[in-house]
Amino acid sequence: MSEKIQGEYILSAVSKEILPVDAHRIPDIISLNASNNKSKPIQFWQLYSVLGQDTIVNIIENFYGRVYENETWFTSVFAKVGDVGHHINTQASMWLDIMGGGPYYHGADFRLNFHHKHNAIQLMNEKGALRWSELMLETLDYSNKHISSDPRIRISINTFLNHFMAKYSEDFKFKNIGFFKNTNPPYKQKINFLKMSKEAIESLTEHELKQALIEQGVNVSNYTSKEKLINKAMMI
Repeated sequence: MSEKIQGEYILSAVSKEILPVDAHRIPDIISLNASNNKSKPIQFWQLYSVLGQDTIVNIIENFYGRVYENETWFTSVFAKVGDVGHHINTQASMWLDIMGGGPYYHGADFRLNFHHKHNAIQLMNEKGALRWSELMLETLDYSNKHISSDPRIRISINTFLNHFMAKYSEDFKFKNIGFFKNTNPPYKQKINFLKMSKEAIESLTEHELKQALIEQGVNVSNYTSKEKLINKAMMI
């Protein structure tokens, strides 16, 4: 699932100007290994490279311990599918797969969609999403001692959860609570106009053009349109 979810997230993040338009060609972004440069965010498909299997499984174990100790209306939906061990195994497999650990989750996207549309449909609404998110937030706060070695890790997990909650809210028509805040910041790419073609420069957003020109010492207030910014970049 890493490859499929990576592609979906990149398209979404590019549209929101979180990732650059050529993100799918930038090694630091598409790699399954997180960068050692702490100024670069960890993409959620790189989390396995920094957390490993045991830590990811421990997070899921803690979460489902909370699920099975919760209110009956919430717990019963999980219990009718399987016991706590079943859910730990399947959810951990899904996380490991998406986070870059390899093909752990048999059935991939089809299985995940089937589960939510048939097994968990009673919780695919605002009330269910809120309770799920509250328990996951408690879990992550508890697990901070295992993931606090690098502040980018928690932010990356938030990005992962926020992406999926937005997807589910759209698929199942409920309000996105936006529970997991402090997500990955916009990716800062060193732009070198000298090494770029005219087409590559034109593909940059107006924001990217301005930031790159400012780094070159240009007063961008003198360039009031994207066309003028492009022309200035071409001159450089």
